[in-house]
Amino acid sequence: MSELQETFISHLVELRDRLLRAILAVVVVFVCLMPWASDIYDLLALPMMRTLPEGTHMIATGVVTPFFVPVKVTMLVAFVAALPVVLYQVWAFVAPGLYAHERRFALPLVFGSTVLFMLGMAFCYFFVFGTVFKFIANFAPKSIVPAPDIEQYLSFVMTMFIAFGLTFEVPVAVILLVKTGVVGIAKLVEARPYVIVGAFIVAAVVTPPDVVSQCLLAIPMCLLYELGIIISRFVAKGSDASEIEGGEEPLERIGNTGPDAS
Repeated sequence: MSELQETFISHLVELRDRLLRAILAVVVVFVCLMPWASDIYDLLALPMMRTLPEGTHMIATGVVTPFFVPVKVTMLVAFVAALPVVLYQVWAFVAPGLYAHERRFALPLVFGSTVLFMLGMAFCYFFVFGTVFKFIANFAPKSIVPAPDIEQYLSFVMTMFIAFGLTFEVPVAVILLVKTGVVGIAKLVEARPYVIVGAFIVAAVVTPPDVVSQCLLAIPMCLLYELGIIISRFVAKGSDASEIEGGEEPLERIGNTGPDAS
């Protein structure tokens, strides 16, 4: 019992150290970026500013909003910039408890998930925002002068970033379902019509109430689902061979196997 308590406490201490290192990395990047907080927000607002009438600007309805909104944006950018360090700390904490074949599978999975999430955010920023804002600007009555609030704009942008980032994680979710044996590839193919309907329903709930943004989210979701099925076929072929390969077990999983084991 005392050995178990010592092991548990050592894991907690290591977890604390890993969290502190990850937070420190984010804080360091945040402090370095703070002098350019206003420029970072202007870069985030660029897709909206391009669609506003000439001479029109965004507004801030709160007293401290012009300060806190750029700070929030800078903090989010700092987290994304420090994400490799954060993920490394997570990996360094989890890796000792994994088998050799699990480590070989988990590392590409973590790397691929990060890349796909960032690709989803980039797709949203460079393509979706410009298309949606241009559509809304052309649809708006000429008697209205749009003046978006910066706090509401930040909330909208973060919602869209998360939605598209998670959408681009669909291949990872499909591969995990196949790899863990929860769902077979044949079942995934059979579920394709339901996935398409579900994608458009999710897009209708998450995106603004316009057809353009709904299609821009639902169509990539369906395509990424198909990509996940294609990749899963290759993963499933090599799964049996990889699982039977020998290798040392992690220390946490090695127990007493001798005659004295209780």
